[in-house]
Amino acid sequence: MSRRAERITSVADARYLARRRVPRLVATWMEAGAGTGVTVERNLRAFEEISFNARAARHWPERDLETTVLGHRISMPVIAAPVGALGMVHSDGEVGVARAAGAAGTIQVVSFFTLRSIEDIVGAASGPIFMQLYYPGDREVAAPIIRRAKQAGCAALVVTVDSAAEPHREYPMRGRIDLGHPGLRDVLKVIPQGLVHPIWAARFVRDYRRRSMAGMVTRPNGKPITMFEMTALTLRASPVWEDLPWIHEQWGGPIVIKGILSAEDARRAVDVGAAAIVVSNHGGNILDGLPATVRMLPEIVAAVGDKVEVLLDGGVQRGTDVIKALALGARAVLVGRSYIWALAAAGEAGVHQIFRVYRADIDRALAGLGAQSVADLDGSYVRVPPDWLAAIRSSAGGR
Repeated sequence: MSRRAERITSVADARYLARRRVPRLVATWMEAGAGTGVTVERNLRAFEEISFNARAARHWPERDLETTVLGHRISMPVIAAPVGALGMVHSDGEVGVARAAGAAGTIQVVSFFTLRSIEDIVGAASGPIFMQLYYPGDREVAAPIIRRAKQAGCAALVVTVDSAAEPHREYPMRGRIDLGHPGLRDVLKVIPQGLVHPIWAARFVRDYRRRSMAGMVTRPNGKPITMFEMTALTLRASPVWEDLPWIHEQWGGPIVIKGILSAEDARRAVDVGAAAIVVSNHGGNILDGLPATVRMLPEIVAAVGDKVEVLLDGGVQRGTDVIKALALGARAVLVGRSYIWALAAAGEAGVHQIFRVYRADIDRALAGLGAQSVADLDGSYVRVPPDWLAAIRSSAGGR
């Protein structure tokens, strides 16, 4: 492992090192949420409202961190969330994350906006690969994408349902560029930043064509469309509930619905055949002002019971956050920004290291709680604000 990766002992370390390795524009892209970032902050702060109930005089020399997600046994309840354009932060990109996730014994969810082919990613992986699906306009376009992911060997399809509009991010005017249609002025803003980070710039130039032409959508001649074209295409439409049975039929395997934030939508996901749902506000990257995901988790779990596996996405920065989510009913959590920062800081080795950090922190938290296994965690290990409890009771009786 590289010395830089070994310096990562927390998500904060990964963020600090990442900001020193990439241009300011890329660092801003990794960190920024929609609007002024209110939802991003809510995701983080909500975990602080949850406190632990530790068991005294209990000691387990070894703790069990393993769990299962859709039948796949993983070494710990932490999964790599889908994040687009990973090659922008480091040339190891999605393939490096696949190798790191496999080495850590967990799952990678590959973004629809991958800059490497899904075939290359699955070929490099030693663990399960799930594929994210945005709804790219219509069924004729979606069908071959679903078939390609299935033929590549992806184990599940993660359908994102909370991206019906292009996000608006309030970047500082001085450093703002148009990523969708960059012009000469935008390029001139980036060049000085690239000169300050020559290693990143050299890799960026070397891999430019591969990154811009490796998407999941192809032209009639079989060549992939560019990332800019794919972004425009997916913003034309978003899946509605009536599309989900068709997607399920096309896929023929387990479907995960990502972007659930209410008990009503969670029940609807069960009705359309979802094997799992992800309680997610898209990391605060789509609509500013949404509630924190962990705040909504207990009432969603109460609404669906054991009819579907519930995963959580948003604001998970440390192992204690993972423990809190599991105690409130999540099967596992998805992490995004934390491994992006680690990737930017030290490539594949950095991602592997951040998974080690999560594992060690989860293990320490279990020991401190007096719990032997993540499977033992339940609501008795945590305290939540009174208004959360009222919502839980309401959801449990909603059907």
